[in-house]
Amino acid sequence: MTTGTDRLARPYRPRAQGGAERFRATGPAARAAITRVVDALRPRGWTDDYLGSVEIVLAEIVNNVVEHAYHGQSPGFVGIRYSVGPRGLCLVVSDWGQGFSAGRLPPGAPMDFAVPPADLPEGGFGWLLIRSLAPNVRYRRDKGVNRLRVRFPLPD
Repeated sequence: MTTGTDRLARPYRPRAQGGAERFRATGPAARAAITRVVDALRPRGWTDDYLGSVEIVLAEIVNNVVEHAYHGQSPGFVGIRYSVGPRGLCLVVSDWGQGFSAGRLPPGAPMDFAVPPADLPEGGFGWLLIRSLAPNVRYRRDKGVNRLRVRFPLPD
């Protein structure tokens, strides 16, 4: 049985603060939602470089949802939840479209640019960018919902 004094002995962990956006998976709606998320984070005083990385990663993820998750069907909804806590900035992008092939994220492996431009692969560059800017990326599909979680450490 825990007592009130037991709870007081635990280290204080501030609760996460954040917000959410929900929008149709269309280019204009996606751009507007991404802008609202970044604008909501701006008052924290983070550098433009940090916020730029967050915006690029979020744009790449949401663009993939718009282009691929709802491919061949009418645009469904996309959700973005964001929270800031002691462990960093966490973004969770959810959609109800098609999942990733084999249930795994694309590798985002470096490309061989020493080949003629016509021989460069189509796609995959976004995942390379996401993985290089965001150190912690996880994907899960559960009951028809895709959830992509990205965590950024807080800037110094």
